[in-house]
Amino acid sequence: MATILLVDDDPLVRRALTLALERIGHVVVPAENGLEGARRAREGGLDLAIVDIHMPDMDGLELLAQLRATCAALPVIMMSGGDQTRDLALLGDAKLLGASAALAKPFSLDELYTLVATVLASRVPRTG
Repeated sequence: MATILLVDDDPLVRRALTLALERIGHVVVPAENGLEGARRAREGGLDLAIVDIHMPDMDGLELLAQLRATCAALPVIMMSGGDQTRDLALLGDAKLLGASAALAKPFSLDELYTLVATVLASRVPRTG
């Protein structure tokens, strides 16, 4: 299966999504903020990143821009919750900035699994 970078500052969300993705065979590399996510991405070996938009220090859109500059082929799924109108706009912005897909919280595990499978199926295989 795939190695997935999961970046979310909420430890409960991070743990729940890690368990859900591991349950279907993926290896999850968790990161608690954008700075840690950027560092882990630079280490390589990733097939996909799932990134929350709202985080302290470096938000998800900043991390997305950095990933596009340093790991251009890495597909990124952005996710966000909270203020629905604002977050839907931010998710739209994320797609314009190069995100492969977007998920609005709350979402079901079936939605997550389907989107992860779709994005992974359409990616360029990593080399190394």
